[in-house]
This record gives sequence, C-alpha cells and structure tokens, in this order.
Amino acid sequence: MSRIGNKVITLPTNVEVSQEGTVVTVKGPKGTLSRDIASQISMSVEGTTVAFSRQSEDNKTKALHGTTRANVANMVEGVSNGFTKTLKLVGVGYRAAKSGSKLTLAVGYSHPVDFEEREDLTVEVPDALTIKISGISKQRVGDLAAEIRAVRSPEPYKGKGIRYEGEIVRRKEGKTGK
Repeated sequence: MSRIGNKVITLPTNVEVSQEGTVVTVKGPKGTLSRDIASQISMSVEGTTVAFSRQSEDNKTKALHGTTRANVANMVEGVSNGFTKTLKLVGVGYRAAKSGSKLTLAVGYSHPVDFEEREDLTVEVPDALTIKISGISKQRVGDLAAEIRAVRSPEPYKGKGIRYEGEIVRRKEGKTGK
C-alpha cells in the first residue's frame, strides 16, 4: 500500500485542478502549472479534493502512485503559496550581487560567475551573503538553487562555500604536526 498515494489532496479555495488525458493542469492565484502523469495512475477530482488510484499492483505502478500524488500536491502548493530556497555564502570575500536580471557571484575564483534569471523564477539578493530564489515550481526552484550551490559547494575543512539556509556542514579535522 502506498500511504502517500492514498492520501487525498484538499484544494485551497482559489485553486482549480483539471485533467485532459494524462496532462494535469493546476491554476491558482500565482500562476498555472501543467504536468504529464503516468497512464497507470487515475486521478479523480470531487469538489475540493483530489484522489489518486492505481490500476495494478506491480512495483513500478506502486512507486508511481505516491510520486504522482506528491507531484500534484507540490503543484497545488506552488500555485497557492509558492516555494522559496535561501542560499548563504560563507567565506572571506564571498559575495553576491544582482544587477538587472543577472546574478553575479564572487566566490574565490579569478573571475566572477554569472547567472541569468529564469523566466518563471525570482532571484533576490537581500544582502551580499544571501540569495533567495522563489517561484511556483518546486522542481525549477530546486534546480536553480542546486546549480548556484554547485559553483562552490561547502568544503569540510573550513566550511567555506555556498550552502542552503539551515544546512549543516560536517567539519573534518585538518592535518596535525608531529
């Protein structure tokens, strides 16, 4: 039994869900999201709830059951509230700046690293050591955050790098002399 897949999604008042074939569309105050779901999973919308069921009991279908429900729940959350990821820069001389639609990072390389703002995402730099990425798609917000973090991921000896807010970096002890 898929515990996640069997849970129903309760829709907020201003969100509507529709299905056309295998494409699910979710409309809300922040925008519209569409996603293709697996044909083995059937979705039913009754009033303000959305339920999912599977047609067979093989392992792949069971896995898709919970995944599909979680993806649609994230779409509903995104169009009603949105998603935000916050990155922190830790290191001497590390800083972020935004000019127009371009994010510029100075993270210890001989050159600055630039990122263009994506069409459906908002990138804010409240201070030189903080980057906030927000949007309605959890996947796209996470992808951009991971891309920025990969420029200089945290290293275990001094803890320098770009990390998610609240991320704990396990520190290692350095070499010791004789």
